[in-house]
Amino acid sequence: MTGPRPGLEVLGPGPGAADDRTPVLFVPGLGHAAHCWDHWRGAADQAGRPAYAMSLRGHGASARRLRLARMGQYRDDVIEVASSLPSAPVLIGHSMGALVCAMAAAEFPTAGLVMVAGIPAHPGIGSLALVAKQHPVDALSMIAGRTLRPRPEYLYEQLDPATAAAHIAQTGKESALAQHQILFHRPPAAPRGGAPVLSIGATADRLVPIRDVRATARRYGATLREFDGIGHNMMQDVGWEGPWQAIAQWLATVDAGRRTEGRRSADR
Repeated sequence: MTGPRPGLEVLGPGPGAADDRTPVLFVPGLGHAAHCWDHWRGAADQAGRPAYAMSLRGHGASARRLRLARMGQYRDDVIEVASSLPSAPVLIGHSMGALVCAMAAAEFPTAGLVMVAGIPAHPGIGSLALVAKQHPVDALSMIAGRTLRPRPEYLYEQLDPATAAAHIAQTGKESALAQHQILFHRPPAAPRGGAPVLSIGATADRLVPIRDVRATARRYGATLREFDGIGHNMMQDVGWEGPWQAIAQWLATVDAGRRTEGRRSADR
């Protein structure tokens, strides 16, 4: 499936999607594109949930200029796709994509927000420090505006080297402006309309410290789930099924709340 508007890549949903399930929109992180969600989008498809995955501008098969792209433009990309879906989706964002989704949810009515290894609501200095501890030159490169090198040790905990290399080969460059904003952004407001929030963190994450995931969960009053033995790219690493199952269970509560609200509206 191509994007709902010219220029943005959007994949999904599967043929068995059920109308009574809340749709989900997967939003990738720094340098990643829609295909990074294949495991989770496939699992959602098998469960009959309408699942879409998008690439932000300049990533994957999406057009529009990347070099000077800003986080606000990424937010607008998400809102553009979300507003084209049959009903308000749950936004599921990874890393930088989680921050972009939080920005979108603060301005656009959504059914919920899932932040997966999300860049924190406060400036991401913790991530820069974590990178500097492992590879100081990478941290200096980020500050200088070059895309963070997607090393396997940053992204995966158990994935075999060949598969990790194949995934990394599908990543691309990131906007220097957007990457700078990750480090020094203003915290987004809470989701519009009080939409529920789920925060998923990996205790072994080598890019986003688990303490930052916990702080973001506290800020938004989010349900927090933590997983051991899995890396930053939880949707691709060995054991991806565990975090996805936690999300699927949480989505079931969103479905139930949506049905209840529908019945209340019908009785008024």
